[in-house]
Amino acid sequence: MQQANALNRLDRLPISRFHKVTLLAVAFAYFFEFADINSFATTAPKLIKLWGLSVDQVAYVTSLSFVGMFIGAIAAGSLADRWGRKRALLWTTLFFGISSFAAVFSWDLVSLGVFRVLTSAGLSAMTVVGVVYVNEMYPSATRGKYQAYAIAIGICGTPVTNLIASLVVPLNDWSWRLVYLWGSLGILLVFFAGRLKESPRWLESRGEHAAADAVLREIEASVAAEKGPLPEPAPPVAETPSTKAPLRLLLQKKYLMPTLLLSVLWMTQTIGFFGYSSWAPTLLAKEGFSVEKSVFYVALTTVGAPLGCYLASLVTDRFERKWCLVAFGTVIAACGLLYGLTFNPVLIIVFGFLVNLFERGYTALAYAYSPELFDTRSRSLGTSVSYGLGRLSNAAGPLIVASLYTGHGYQSVFYFIAGTWLVGAVALAAFGTRTRSARVADAERKGVGVPV
Repeated sequence: MQQANALNRLDRLPISRFHKVTLLAVAFAYFFEFADINSFATTAPKLIKLWGLSVDQVAYVTSLSFVGMFIGAIAAGSLADRWGRKRALLWTTLFFGISSFAAVFSWDLVSLGVFRVLTSAGLSAMTVVGVVYVNEMYPSATRGKYQAYAIAIGICGTPVTNLIASLVVPLNDWSWRLVYLWGSLGILLVFFAGRLKESPRWLESRGEHAAADAVLREIEASVAAEKGPLPEPAPPVAETPSTKAPLRLLLQKKYLMPTLLLSVLWMTQTIGFFGYSSWAPTLLAKEGFSVEKSVFYVALTTVGAPLGCYLASLVTDRFERKWCLVAFGTVIAACGLLYGLTFNPVLIIVFGFLVNLFERGYTALAYAYSPELFDTRSRSLGTSVSYGLGRLSNAAGPLIVASLYTGHGYQSVFYFIAGTWLVGAVALAAFGTRTRSARVADAERKGVGVPV
């Protein structure tokens, strides 16, 4: 039995240039994930006019995109466990960037749909790997905050892309393609490759203790050169090298409840968020607003997104993440419903801004909360399966939205979205696991400060 101590050695490191470079790299990948994730939503109003698409056809493409997200998320768990966190992060980002670039040359709805499915698979896979990577590379006491910081920077990709789309989409009949070209720039993550380190915790979980020690020594040397002598880590713990985690592992009592709870969390988050963000421009255009105004209004509301991540960074390590998620989900439900009950442009922007603010705060909290419910062996698998099931659930979401809109009108869509958020909040309140006490106890054992 080997002595594994990567967690303790990483936990006692002060935040340094190493952490900041890692944060910048992950945030860069997140930026183009968020830039690309709503590309179809911002170009759909234009394509409805150019290609004569119906709302149902838009719904089918959106639904298939979420099937792609499910496939990507499930694949991400295996890729991250087999290739390592760093390599998987780089390759999944390259995959979605190349797929988005291919979408520039789409010639009809079918070709665009295929490219969007591939892009979505890459986006989802990268997200799962990024969440696990940050969880394993940052000190336990502050990883939630830095997860939120990464998303706060990355989420700027949404308003920037929406503003770019509002400017370029109306220019002419081909300029909508520039939105997908913009989304493909995530491939530039390769320039960070030499500055990223493989997760020592992943290496140790595979029994590669010499490799893990070598990476840790490099990290510690760079931090010590910047911050001075490092404190001694907590004593090592005995750990048996883990084998590849099979899917049936999640059926064990220890892992089943977290997997089910997180599946509900990601299902309600996915349907609730994408029900709003993917449909807002199209539904506003259908209700009489011009394509230019509908895209512009939605672009203004997304300015709240990075502020929401910053808000999450202030509370995520200070309070119980479970209750923060419950509070944020409840506020999103209320603001989303009010958004759907008004046609006043000012109120549309105000309530849309609040939805984006609290939703992205919710997402940042969920990214930090999800991996904490699993150990190293099951973390990648459990996170990928629950996240993937959440994305798969929205294969039905767009079809439900289209059916509600066609059969019951604009406002029924927002009653449905608000109800979805409330279901998630109630599930977390009733069954969510508290994680802060474990973080505090672990930090006190290691002599690491915890925000109070």
